[in-house]
Parts: sequence; C-alpha cells; structure tokens
Amino acid sequence: MKKIFVLGFLLLASLSMQAQELKKVENLMLETLKGAPASLPMWGEKNLLIFYVDPDHANQDMDFADEMEEKHLAAGENIYGFGVMNLKDAPLIPNSLACTIANNRTKKNGATILADKGRILSTAWGLGDCNNYFVMLLISKEGELVYMHKGKHTEEDKKEFIRAIAPYR
Repeated sequence: MKKIFVLGFLLLASLSMQAQELKKVENLMLETLKGAPASLPMWGEKNLLIFYVDPDHANQDMDFADEMEEKHLAAGENIYGFGVMNLKDAPLIPNSLACTIANNRTKKNGATILADKGRILSTAWGLGDCNNYFVMLLISKEGELVYMHKGKHTEEDKKEFIRAIAPYR
C-alpha cells in the first residue's frame, strides 16, 4: 500500500512540474515617466526583476522590496531590477501626479520606473487581474516568466522567491 501511495505521489508531482512550464513573454513598449515611448530595459541582456505596481497600493510589499535592497537578496551581475507603474488601475491618482512622485523617487535612488497607462504588460503577458496589487515578476534573459507574486510576501513566500531567483543572479 505504501508503494502505491509513493508512486501516486511521484506521478502527481511529475504532472505538477509539467504544468508549471515557463511562460514565454515578449518585450513591450511602455512609456517613460515623461511620456516618451520606451521598451523594457536590458531585455535579453539580463534577467529582469520587475516590480509592477498599482500606485494605489504602492506600499503593499515595499517592506520586502526594501529588505531585498538592504540585504542584496536579488543583487547580481545578471539581474536588472526596475519598476512599472500600473496607471490604468489607479483611477483616483492622476497619472501626472503618480509620474511626478515616481520621478522624484528616481532622482534619489537612480531607479528606472516606466509607466503602463493601459494594462499593456498584464494583458500581453496574461498576468490576470493586477488591480490593487504590488506584483513582483522575474523574467529570464530568454524571455521566460519564471516567477510571479501578487501582493504581500509571507515569510514562506520570501523563501520561495529566494529559491526562484538564485539561479538567475
């Protein structure tokens, strides 16, 4: 009976791994904070850690983002991190105000932040509903979506992220 249970478990695990094939995504044209067309930086050159953020919920997982920066959890010569503001899902904040606030932050920390005024990224990549979420994405150099998390990271989620990003650093 134990052998049947173990074999069943291994079969289910195998099917689960097959179902989690990496999803291929394409580079996109979004906008800079000043409204100029811009493609995703470092596409195909580095693995991309993208923070896709609804400005209404920009602080939802900021504590983990800050922890990653302080402890260099996602740092590496093969990783390039940047932000994309999901402006379509923030109707209460005027786009110009959100871009001004983000632009002021980039002056302080040198970060790259792009604007998505029409849910281009979430639609093109089939991410589902990203409204009211701080979404973290990891895209390989080959254009494969290897990690996605919506909302606040629990301690277990943080460990999963560290495991997921390790081979791409």
